[in-house]
Amino acid sequence: MTTSLINALSILTKPVRETRLGGVTPQEALLSALQRNQVELQECLSAVESEEAQCLLEEVRGEVAWFCGDTEDLTWSFVQECLLLLLCLARHLSRLLEAFSKSPAGLTPEKPHLPDVAPPLPPDVLSIAQQKTLGAVLQFLVTLGLCPYLAPGVGLGLGLRSAFGTVVEGAVRCDALPPCERRLLTTITVFLEVSKVSCLATLLFTRHLGDLMAGLCQLGYRPHRPEGESTVSIKGLTVEERKGCKQALQGLLGRVYQPIVIKELLVLQGGAKASAGASAALTRAPPWLRRLCGQLLSERLVQPHGVQAVVRAILEGGIGGDSDWRKCDAVAKILATCPQQSTSADSYYSQVCPQVLELLHFKDKTTAQQFQRVATRAVLTIVQDQPEFGQRFLLSPLFSPLHRCAALPGEDVSQHAVPELELTRCVEDVYKICVVGNSPSAMLLSSLGDAFPIIFNLFCFTKQNVSHLRAPCQEILLWYLSHTETSLALSLLKDLCVIQKDGGGVTSGFQFSPGSEGGATLTCRQPISDEDDALYEKVLGDQWRVECVVQLLAEMKESDLPGELFLFLLRDLTQWAGEEQQTEVHVDMTSMTLLELEQQLEGRVHGRGQRLALLHTMAVMCEGLPHTLLLRKPSQVVGFIGSMLRRACVGLQRGSESPVDSQTLCMGMGLVATLLSEAAQLTAEDHSCMTELLAPLEQVSRCHPDPVIQELARDLRASIATHGAYRPDSVTSAAHILSHPAGSDTPQPKPVTPTPSPTASCSLGPRAAMSGPSLPQHTLAATPVKTDQTQVPAASSLHGEGECSGTVGASISSASSAPEKAFSDWLHEAYDPDVPTRTMALRALTQAVREGHKRALESREKLLTLFLESLEHEDSFVYLSAIQGLVVLADSFPEQILNRLLAEYQVSPNTAPASRGRSLETRLKVGEALMRASRAMGELAPHYGRPLLAVFLRGTRDQDASVRTSSLSNLGELCQLLHFSLGPLAQELSTCLTTLIKTEREVEVRRAAVHVIVLLLRGLSDQAPQVLGDILLELYRALKWVVRSDSDEVAALHAQLALEELDGVMRRFIFPQQKLEKKIVVLP
Repeated sequence: MTTSLINALSILTKPVRETRLGGVTPQEALLSALQRNQVELQECLSAVESEEAQCLLEEVRGEVAWFCGDTEDLTWSFVQECLLLLLCLARHLSRLLEAFSKSPAGLTPEKPHLPDVAPPLPPDVLSIAQQKTLGAVLQFLVTLGLCPYLAPGVGLGLGLRSAFGTVVEGAVRCDALPPCERRLLTTITVFLEVSKVSCLATLLFTRHLGDLMAGLCQLGYRPHRPEGESTVSIKGLTVEERKGCKQALQGLLGRVYQPIVIKELLVLQGGAKASAGASAALTRAPPWLRRLCGQLLSERLVQPHGVQAVVRAILEGGIGGDSDWRKCDAVAKILATCPQQSTSADSYYSQVCPQVLELLHFKDKTTAQQFQRVATRAVLTIVQDQPEFGQRFLLSPLFSPLHRCAALPGEDVSQHAVPELELTRCVEDVYKICVVGNSPSAMLLSSLGDAFPIIFNLFCFTKQNVSHLRAPCQEILLWYLSHTETSLALSLLKDLCVIQKDGGGVTSGFQFSPGSEGGATLTCRQPISDEDDALYEKVLGDQWRVECVVQLLAEMKESDLPGELFLFLLRDLTQWAGEEQQTEVHVDMTSMTLLELEQQLEGRVHGRGQRLALLHTMAVMCEGLPHTLLLRKPSQVVGFIGSMLRRACVGLQRGSESPVDSQTLCMGMGLVATLLSEAAQLTAEDHSCMTELLAPLEQVSRCHPDPVIQELARDLRASIATHGAYRPDSVTSAAHILSHPAGSDTPQPKPVTPTPSPTASCSLGPRAAMSGPSLPQHTLAATPVKTDQTQVPAASSLHGEGECSGTVGASISSASSAPEKAFSDWLHEAYDPDVPTRTMALRALTQAVREGHKRALESREKLLTLFLESLEHEDSFVYLSAIQGLVVLADSFPEQILNRLLAEYQVSPNTAPASRGRSLETRLKVGEALMRASRAMGELAPHYGRPLLAVFLRGTRDQDASVRTSSLSNLGELCQLLHFSLGPLAQELSTCLTTLIKTEREVEVRRAAVHVIVLLLRGLSDQAPQVLGDILLELYRALKWVVRSDSDEVAALHAQLALEELDGVMRRFIFPQQKLEKKIVVLP
């Protein structure tokens, strides 16, 4: 019977194939076709095959009360027939579904289910042709039975849809029975009943949901019109009918996919009021419908997952262009604005804000970007416009996992206090809102500042482990430091360095631990019973925090914050230096109680701890940050100079000037003179910044015991006060001395904006404090700390040609007129017992050899003997200068100097046991000189490297492990330069290395042997298969043996690196890179 009913519906909707006669209007042709189809339907139903369908149709016609058989409107008569047949089809399918559901899977004893047969389909499954027929029927019903009876502005009018809609409007007779409201009610009622069948509901809701919602809105919510307002007599509906329409509308809205409902409500709400001369895209809806749609949209928004539905309704189908970004911002603004229909702003934001935060957690790549954009903009807008609600419903839940890390109770806490998922989501959400959103506000910065210590602790943890949270944590910290106030950032960084407070962070007894998904989780810390171990862990943690702070500052290359923090700490250091004398005043403790005595001692310990933390922080900053970042602009250089001068003035106030204070004062005054020199291009703002130097310079001019320094201070002060208009000769001389250190014969260009290294005033070794009067008064540098005498001088710790000697020269007062010293004077001073004088002489002699002075080249034997004797000196500043001199000599006279150094490097069998330790230290220093000399050979290494290679190979059999390690280190450096010259010695080299790897007991020697293979492969690169073709297999087996059998992890790591180098070389050798080349061959 399903087929019979659908065939009957197809008869009603089939088009007329006859040609329309001339003079007939489109309305008359339409009515004629409808009437002819109805007559044909009656003939079809009277046939014997359709008797069952005829009976069901009569049954339904008798049950319904809305059927009007004597209507004069042919369109409504046609609609009634379609509604009856559609209702019959819906009831028939409902009965079949009910019977199908009672039997398991629709099976009967006559039709058992076979294993190789598909299960039967439900009876409501329609074919494509049947769905097409029903779609045409629904379109006729909407066009003839629903849209003509909608009020103006309700829904999309027929005239705006197609030209056929205008024909329909002229064919419908609204003055005939039944009334228009009744007709609309009848059509809507049948549609709602038909929608109970799923297959029919799909066809109805996917195409005509908006028309159905428009009809329900009009029937349930349209206000009564006063009589006489319309020329058409409209009979109103009863209260029960209107109430039923309202309930049906609410049920329909809750039943359909919410984004589709929201789209249709936005269409029903109509477009904005069109401006003069412009046409609106949508018809403007009446006020009652706009209010109703706004209320319904608000209800959709605050219900569960309502925000997601609104976002999907507006953004679905976008392609990600600029228009989509504008849509995202528009949706975010809608979400951030409380609607007028809402009962209260508190209830609205309490329901919407949690849903906004959920938009940040979508993983679908196609929608996550748009959803995150909407959520980010909505959060920032709410926080900016509604700070109270933003703090309560957005920022507090957002930072809740981080706040729990700092405020957990001391007991009744599970092992995982803050799970990994919560912490990961929190960090990612904060990153999206702060860094990606990039719209700072006072409320957002305040909330992030409260959680800053926790995020910093998490960042410190991720720097020690492999975690995907490292990058977002770093970006969050940098974003906050870049946008917050400078004073607040400085105070916060000072707290993190444990200078002012305890640094904040995770609550006591808890720590971050690695998570299973690459994140972090907050867990209980295992208690440490030993107090020394606990103190050691605390000190290590504090040092690591300072290093992490410096690493953060190193990333802020375009910010002034690193320099401001450095100057901020310098001011504190100067202030504490002035208070040091007061703290050392003896306090009478006899009259104190035990509590007062304990407080007094704790205060002293706390103050000293803060000073140690300050000194450690400044040392790490000077070591880890370049001076171009610490002192980016002239105002910061002026601040640095001011701190140096004030620090020197503290010593003058005490009445005793130490060598440190003297060096600090001379360096500061020299920098001021350099700033005021002609090469320094200072602006008016820079000159105004330099006025802060007037007070300390005046104090120096009054209190310093040296009249020359007093005069220079007065001249500098006058030059600053006149903005450089007055510049005495003493200022120019002091600037010249700072720019041209003693021992350099060629003038150097003066910098435009001098940015001195801040380590000059901070890294003061113990020798400067102990040397006393023997140290020159105006030496403008700090002496480095003396290294251990028994320590092997590693290559990384030895000064190369680019090192800073730190000694500027003689005193400022007499430097400008001092004549150049003779070569004999430098030789005499090279034996001076004073370390700075001797070092300066060695440097000057080295510079003379480098520049090719005649006297120096003629006296190369004397210089060689002098440098070799200086290697015996215990001070690192002396023997490092001697090593540099030997390297320069070897570069000028390679054969003579290298042979002498090789002889010194080899141990004599007649060496007495008592002097063997001293000889060992000297040999190591000579080995350092040989390594540097081999590096400087360059392309001459194959010519001069053979004797070096033989000596280093013999050194690998030395009885001392340090010599064996040094020989292997030098051997690796030399092998990188020999290339093809290494071929004849490859077998000997392989035998030496493999033997040491497998038989050597000392761990350091095995590590060095493996590292030689790494350097060898790295130096030969793609030439390794040609040069080492016979020994590659032996080296490969030796490396595999180390990886599998050696107990030392460092040696295994070096071996793994060597295997990776070898793997890359062999891959390039077996699979060479394909190149597109065109070869031109000239035939003979």
